[in-house]
Amino acid sequence: MELSRATLERIEQERSRYPNPRGALIEALHLARAETGTLTMEVAAQIAARFDMRPGEVAEVASFYSLLTLPPARAVLQVCTGLPCCLRGARSIVEELEGRLGIRAGTATPDGRFAIAEVECLGSCATAPVMQVNLNSYLENTTAQFAASLCDSPEAALAARRPAPIISCVPQGIDAYLLPPSGERFTTLEAYRRHGGYQAILGAAQMSPAELRKLVEESGLRGRGGAGFVTGRKWAFMPPKDGGPRYLAVNADESEPGTFKDRQILERNPHLLLEGILIAGHGIEADAAYIYVRGEYVDAFASLRGAIAEAYGAGICGPRALGLERRFDVYVQRGAGAYICGEETGMLESMEGKKGQPRKRPPFPALHGLWGRPTTVNNVETLSHLPAIVVRGAGWFRQQGAPNSAGHTLFGVSGQVRRPGVYELPLGIGLRELIYQHAGGPMEGRAVKAVIPGGVSMPVLRADQIEVAMAHDALAGAGTMLGTGGVIVMDDRTCMVRAALVVARFFEHESCGQCTQCREGTGWITKILRRLEAGQGTIADLDTIKDCCSYMDGKCICALADGAAWSARAFLTQFRDEFEQHISWRRCPLDGSFRA
Repeated sequence: MELSRATLERIEQERSRYPNPRGALIEALHLARAETGTLTMEVAAQIAARFDMRPGEVAEVASFYSLLTLPPARAVLQVCTGLPCCLRGARSIVEELEGRLGIRAGTATPDGRFAIAEVECLGSCATAPVMQVNLNSYLENTTAQFAASLCDSPEAALAARRPAPIISCVPQGIDAYLLPPSGERFTTLEAYRRHGGYQAILGAAQMSPAELRKLVEESGLRGRGGAGFVTGRKWAFMPPKDGGPRYLAVNADESEPGTFKDRQILERNPHLLLEGILIAGHGIEADAAYIYVRGEYVDAFASLRGAIAEAYGAGICGPRALGLERRFDVYVQRGAGAYICGEETGMLESMEGKKGQPRKRPPFPALHGLWGRPTTVNNVETLSHLPAIVVRGAGWFRQQGAPNSAGHTLFGVSGQVRRPGVYELPLGIGLRELIYQHAGGPMEGRAVKAVIPGGVSMPVLRADQIEVAMAHDALAGAGTMLGTGGVIVMDDRTCMVRAALVVARFFEHESCGQCTQCREGTGWITKILRRLEAGQGTIADLDTIKDCCSYMDGKCICALADGAAWSARAFLTQFRDEFEQHISWRRCPLDGSFRA
């Protein structure tokens, strides 16, 4: 099938935006698939000719990304089957669609009208279960009845909309600086400026880059992307200027199940991120920023692009950027469905138009990053703290949180609670308070059984361990980590073997396959947990899981294998009696548990 002239012209426009035109390859693949419905070798050849690549190279890149390899159909009905969605009934949605269309998930109807796809976390965990038709806006808080209505025709499915609820909240008494007040959106430049926006960059520009780096380091701001590294110290790794370009790479690819905070900033306060980017750009003396947004975040992507266009129109970005009085450009790219691109070097590879496989280090991105140039990688929320730090000072910021955990953060609470959502609160708040006071606690008559405190990579806690502060040191003392602050709550109906299986399935699916221990280990753990959950396991299987974890933890290029090992090991250690019951009873002892 020949790509249209309009699509080819859009691809050429994208190519012109990058220091190396191959940076436009992922977007070109998106554009081609949107027109043709599938990426055949014929289509790959047409794209390859414009990127000086072989068709096989283009096809290899495309095959890496889940959004580019969905079953071909006019309407692809994607159902999130990550842990938060499974806890809220996602399996019933899949079964409803399968029954209505007469096909299994992962396949298309013979006439090519519909396909069903089970997908991993869509980043809207507080509105589970969640669906997405093609790359339309999310269909949140989906019911089986609503899912059935999508099967009337592809046109009905593509036209379907479901009002997106505001699920982020500023609790009473909190002096918020990340989120607009509950129910509001500061999506326009006028609204953001009306609330003091773009004043911080003027103050930051009065400092030298070294002074700004010192301020940020003294504030104690730690990265909010999961690793928790001190931001100002990370900036200091950038080498002296050498006359060549330097970049800020912004990670907006949050894909960790249970994590959906950055989306709230992108959709409700995008200019806050842009101001943070300008401040960071001054601190590291960067020439441009590239923002990598996960491919499924279509509304966030549109919101951010609109904010960037406004910023250029007002002279905030461009030839004489606000405060900087020099050229500073901001670009936005969309991913194509790969959790591994949340790892900073996997993201850089994807931004360069390659498979998102993490790089071996050294060299580190600060020395050899995007297109081989010095690059700092920061998370969306991390950058969004900078305006408040500049305006209010490092001392004020340190006072907002806990020792070694300064400032507010956006806690995402999902799973089996009454009020799932995103809450802006100071670091150091108690986990029990977060669950019971803010998220409303478990459903009536239920009790908390387990909590994952920071996205599924973080070790699970038992109910008797939730008297802990949501701060880095306190959680480390409890044997887990803050991670992304994505709290997943499971009540007393939940089968822990089944929960462990859903998480393991995620890691197996998302392993990039580069490291043998990760590729094979995630598969083995999933296979064994599936056998245990079906009542066909043995005690020896428990030892095998522990062995797999020891072979994976700390043995691979990136932390995906670590997270998979931490999760499986913690579920087994914390709830071993339940694993043993599955073996002795030859079935799951919890008849009322969610279905995976």
